[in-house]
Amino acid sequence: MNKLKIFIVASEVVPFAKTGGLADVAGALPKALAALGHDVRVVMPRYYVVDKSKFKALDGALGVDMGRDGEAWGLVLEGVLPNTEIPVYFIEHEGYFGRSGLYDAGDNGYEDNPQRFIFFSKAALQLCKKLHFGPDIIHVNDWHTAIIPLLLNVMQDSYFQNTASILTIHNLQHQGRFTKDVMEILGIGWGNFNTYELEDFDGVNLLKAGIVHADAITTVSPKYSQEIRGFAYDWGLKDVLNAHAYKLHGILNGVDYEEWSPKSDHYIAKKYTAKSLSGKKVCKAELQKIFNLPVRADVPLFGFVGRLAEQKGVTLIASEIWNLLEMDIQIVLLGAGERWAESFFSHVSDVQREKFGCYIGYRNDLAHQIEAGCDFFLMPSLFEPCGLNQIYSLSYGTLPIVRATGGLDDTIENFNPHANTGTGFKFYDATPKAFYNTVVWAVDTWYNNKDAIKALIKNGMKKHFGWDDTAKVYESVYNEALQQKRQK
Repeated sequence: MNKLKIFIVASEVVPFAKTGGLADVAGALPKALAALGHDVRVVMPRYYVVDKSKFKALDGALGVDMGRDGEAWGLVLEGVLPNTEIPVYFIEHEGYFGRSGLYDAGDNGYEDNPQRFIFFSKAALQLCKKLHFGPDIIHVNDWHTAIIPLLLNVMQDSYFQNTASILTIHNLQHQGRFTKDVMEILGIGWGNFNTYELEDFDGVNLLKAGIVHADAITTVSPKYSQEIRGFAYDWGLKDVLNAHAYKLHGILNGVDYEEWSPKSDHYIAKKYTAKSLSGKKVCKAELQKIFNLPVRADVPLFGFVGRLAEQKGVTLIASEIWNLLEMDIQIVLLGAGERWAESFFSHVSDVQREKFGCYIGYRNDLAHQIEAGCDFFLMPSLFEPCGLNQIYSLSYGTLPIVRATGGLDDTIENFNPHANTGTGFKFYDATPKAFYNTVVWAVDTWYNNKDAIKALIKNGMKKHFGWDDTAKVYESVYNEALQQKRQK
């Protein structure tokens, strides 16, 4: 095996900053790659949520050509991923990243987002030179860093002549669509502003440029790599993706079981294993207390953790919540997002205090407690590139109720009541009725088929979706891309 020099460029990385699954991947994949013997470095912006006092500043500043806007300068801070020796670098620029949010202030995206992430992407390439780190692989993620493959091909910098670029699409819905004025900031001339590369309805599409110019493209589940090539999930990029399907790979995200396992979870009331589930009962009682629900072992407790956004199926939950609560069940919800959803679910918790509890916002400790304390986990996503919470749920013996899309379909096996096989409950149509009927099915199973519930829990807790296996697949894609790059 060749030891590769891998540079991972991401707009968010766990545990430093997170809004979604991208951060989980950018925080976990480097560890698994390093365990395979590779030299891995990670770079991200230094947002305000990142405490700069914990890191050391590198000598000297980075000068970045911002085209029409002139040169911009940034500092570099250095740290490591916790409990590793993997270097993490933070690009600091007060004007671009000195603000409360990562991408927005709670509503629309920042108006200067194209400038912010063009600066970051160019600074990441400058950083390689500053570190004297000539990467074999530059692994970029989503639209925020998707111009890097384009820059590598356009600049034809001899420093990167043997560097292959990999683009991971975590969510195709977000593409970095901006006005064509962005071309003046990119500073590469107008030659690439055409329908095959950057141009998109007389604007620019940064993710499209990455798809075209990357040496390999990955998505975060096999099913999603197929879905985005059809009309239902392509968000306008079907033709581009099909044209580059030869380099498209679906790789299922892994899970960091050092953090998400009831055997070792320090956030939960009592640790437990598949062989001894008594601790799960303690966790359930504690969770009911946290949400001021009646402490009942006999009632099925459902949980939801995630963004309160249409993609996550919150409209399906909202449409059926009153009907669901007519059953003898309890539901707890943790999340933030669309304001109507925050207000609506807060209202439901006020009216149905005996059955429904919610926490608007995000708390990592509470997310762990919900995974451990619930009997069922709701993920009725309209689309889901991968999803991680359903895999966490399997680890904690909490049965997922999912829509069969993307990574949810890849990871959850539907319950077969005739053989007591499966790991959860799936539905296919993205309708309130289909969602409701599936929850009713789960509730009926809970009350009338205890053996099936025990079997499903056992089946789920046996599953393993570790990063060790996933990293080997990435390693294969890296080597393939690198071989093709060096044959050009």
